[in-house]
Amino acid sequence: MGDHVAAGVAVDVADGRITAVRQDTGALPPGAEALRGLTLPGLANAHSHAFHRALRGAVQVGTGTFWTWREVMYGVADRLTPETYHALARATYAEMALAGITVVGEFHYLHHAPGGTPYADPNAMGEALITAAAEAGIRITLLDTAYLSSGFGQPPNQHQLRFSDGTAEAWAERSSLLKERDHLRIGAAVHSVRAVPAGQLAAVARWAEERRAPLHVHLSEQTAENDACLAAHGCTPTQLLAEHGVLGPRTTGVHNTHLTDQDISLIGSTSTGTCMCPTTERDLADGIGPAAALQRAGSPLSLGSDSHAVIDLLEEARAMELNERLRTRTRGHWTAAALLRAASADGHAALGWDDAGALEPGALADFTTVALDSVRTAGPSPRLAAETAVFAASAADVRHTVVGGRHVVRDGVHTLVPDVPSALAAAVEALRD
Repeated sequence: MGDHVAAGVAVDVADGRITAVRQDTGALPPGAEALRGLTLPGLANAHSHAFHRALRGAVQVGTGTFWTWREVMYGVADRLTPETYHALARATYAEMALAGITVVGEFHYLHHAPGGTPYADPNAMGEALITAAAEAGIRITLLDTAYLSSGFGQPPNQHQLRFSDGTAEAWAERSSLLKERDHLRIGAAVHSVRAVPAGQLAAVARWAEERRAPLHVHLSEQTAENDACLAAHGCTPTQLLAEHGVLGPRTTGVHNTHLTDQDISLIGSTSTGTCMCPTTERDLADGIGPAAALQRAGSPLSLGSDSHAVIDLLEEARAMELNERLRTRTRGHWTAAALLRAASADGHAALGWDDAGALEPGALADFTTVALDSVRTAGPSPRLAAETAVFAASAADVRHTVVGGRHVVRDGVHTLVPDVPSALAAAVEALRD
């Protein structure tokens, strides 16, 4: 309750929301269902590219960099259709539910058919993701992404044609056709400063501001992007975003890896959020971002699984702390409670779900239970349950996931997608070259 662990807590739910949280309940009340373990607010995966799930294992052979990995990723993107994307996303989101994730921020830029021809429904690919999330039983913030160029002053390459609407105005016109639903929020994204010309950044920011919607942006993930931005504009990507009104309390920079001290100050002073994706950042050899310095400067932290090298928000949480230990050679930068806030309440806020991410009356009844009696978690004192969950548990220890008061995962089994491994295997096989 709050930031501390309590035993014997009852959570009353009605109409998809928490109506009461009562401690020291004694015997199980009539009609109640026991959730044995550590029950947490639902986890928020603040940065996802669902189609990257098809790359798992396929990009681990040989050497390379982010840029060589990107060519393999383009190959998968080229083969997706609305139907195959729906199947892959449904299975991927079901895997997220099994990991205790109740909401996903989908950074969506696969808008059109190969070559850039719009589908009859211009949002067919986005609708495939929205339907997939509903069928997997989780909430989604579709971060519809503007992606207009391959680099500073460069048109989209052959792979990127299906990402581009041509102009920010055309992107806004298409995105405006999307309508929110009970399980859906619509947000915006600037893919990166290299993918949206500087003169069109303000149009994307204005679209989000008018709707008071979340706005996300890949920021300084690679030093090559920083160098190219300096050459084109004489400033860092963070400074360019600030000049065009992109930074602010509803904006989240994803990765924020290679920043100057001035960048950190700009991000913090504008209350721009930071979404760290440690398992992807290490998988792609991106580097370790200054998460602790960003938080000290005033940037709220959230977490994402990004490329889905693994889908495990507990691993993302501990990796943020352990990365900082490696970088500084000191321990204890965040408490377990603070890491869980990044994985839940602050992630929900970054995705526009301010009424979720907490076990309190009025909040959405979205929560997850982590087993404390598995081979990874058995042994520690119950008062160390949060520390055990963050620093020892994995997605495999998630026992229950409840969304809107409905069991989506019960006793480790998905109730809507009964055989998630088979669904994943079939969806990935359909995309194999």
